[in-house]
Amino acid sequence: MTDEHITYSGAWGAVIIMTVIASWFLYRYLAPRNWREWSGAGVVQAFVIALYAEMYGFPLTIYLLVRFFGLDRRQVSTNLWSTLLGPGETGMLIAMYIGYGIAFCGILLLVRGWREVYRARRENRLVTHGLYAFVRHPQYLGLFIILFGEGIVHWPTIFSVILFPVIVGVYYFLARKEERTMLAGFGDEYRAYMERTPMFIPRFGWWRSLTGASEGE
Repeated sequence: MTDEHITYSGAWGAVIIMTVIASWFLYRYLAPRNWREWSGAGVVQAFVIALYAEMYGFPLTIYLLVRFFGLDRRQVSTNLWSTLLGPGETGMLIAMYIGYGIAFCGILLLVRGWREVYRARRENRLVTHGLYAFVRHPQYLGLFIILFGEGIVHWPTIFSVILFPVIVGVYYFLARKEERTMLAGFGDEYRAYMERTPMFIPRFGWWRSLTGASEGE
């Protein structure tokens, strides 16, 4: 199937399947509980739908680039990297492997962070160990890494590039709201934790501390 010589699969069944799987995973580990968290999850949902709609459905980004920037249709692929780096799938494969590697690291952060905070909530205590010893919001950091790996590195689209900073902004303000709640509940204990622990970006050399903690276990 072609549209102005742009080949695309139109595999909308795959779009639905991948969207459902990715959405289940994200809702499972983000676990939105109020309207603010659901609003943030809704922006992530839009990102996921837009990403897989272009990956398996119709490559809107490539279509617009061809239409408005006069790219050579004979060298156009559905993937942006293959289109920009020339014919063939080399660019797409490199981006795919790198993107998957980045996303996998984000998945590990998201899942482990969820487990740590879930246990802490059950025991009604403040979690400051494990990943939370390095950043205050490892789950959100994991989410950012997943979306960056999939929607920026692996398969960049107009919508994913636009929505990614929006998602970061939404979850930044959501994290601030959660921190005000934690301050109300834990007071000086959480204030001291905030002073020694970065919000999203670990301090330089954090991996050495993580290795030492793992060996101590």
